[in-house]
Amino acid sequence: MFAIKQFIRLMRLDKPIGIFLLLWPTLWALFIASHGLPTMQHLTIFILGTVLMRSAGCVANDMLDRKFDSFVTRTKLRPLANQSISVKNAFFLLITLLLGAFICVLFLNENAFYFSLVALFLALTYPLTKRFFVMPQAYLGLSFGMGIPMAFVANNISLSMTTWLLFLANIFWVIAYDTLYAVTDKNDDLKIGIRSSAIWFGAYVKEAIMICYTCMMGCLIWVGQLENFGWPFYGFIGLSLIFIGFLYRQIRTLNPKACFAAFLSNNYLGGLVFLGVFFHYLHVN
Repeated sequence: MFAIKQFIRLMRLDKPIGIFLLLWPTLWALFIASHGLPTMQHLTIFILGTVLMRSAGCVANDMLDRKFDSFVTRTKLRPLANQSISVKNAFFLLITLLLGAFICVLFLNENAFYFSLVALFLALTYPLTKRFFVMPQAYLGLSFGMGIPMAFVANNISLSMTTWLLFLANIFWVIAYDTLYAVTDKNDDLKIGIRSSAIWFGAYVKEAIMICYTCMMGCLIWVGQLENFGWPFYGFIGLSLIFIGFLYRQIRTLNPKACFAAFLSNNYLGGLVFLGVFFHYLHVN
């Protein structure tokens, strides 16, 4: 039973926030690409694939970062950092998760398969960017956004301005919320030499985060114009903007606990945008 709990912790299944943050943009794209009527097969594949790839990404991240994690207050008790799981067992778990994700992709078309290879590369190499790239959050945005073009090509829809605006919106969103996450580790990251946007933005962290949220919402409004979305979409976009205002009030002192709570709250932001897309198509279909 102890071993099972450790494997669950290694995959972060006990902390599903990452699954939701990865899933929401995929669902935005899936519903837009299918005009609000995704097939049950696609919904199942993309949801299951999201869970498997996020879990695999966590395992790969902890394998590569296990020596760093042992020096960070928030991560020193992770299973690989405290050696409650061996690297060998973690590797076998990673292969199993990737095999499951591969099986899911086999039920999609050829173009989606090719995009899944790019997604795999980005997910497995993301941890390395923290060693040399001043803003690994942007790279994470690329990785977390690959479900967007996959959703379009899986529906045999050509990649368009809508696709890339959703992709760009997701990148700005990831930079915003993962910078909030990075604030909690800033002091430890400075000591061990890990790079992050929370460090790179310096004294302008709050301003940078809000600029990213603004760019995210601007991209989504542009998508609404291109897709001729109606009032339900813009109603939820309005609620999203109000929600972002509350987030700013929450993080204005950059208290690490408040920033982490704000990071977790981004799940609701992604859900609000999805509800806007969902109710638009419910209204018109």
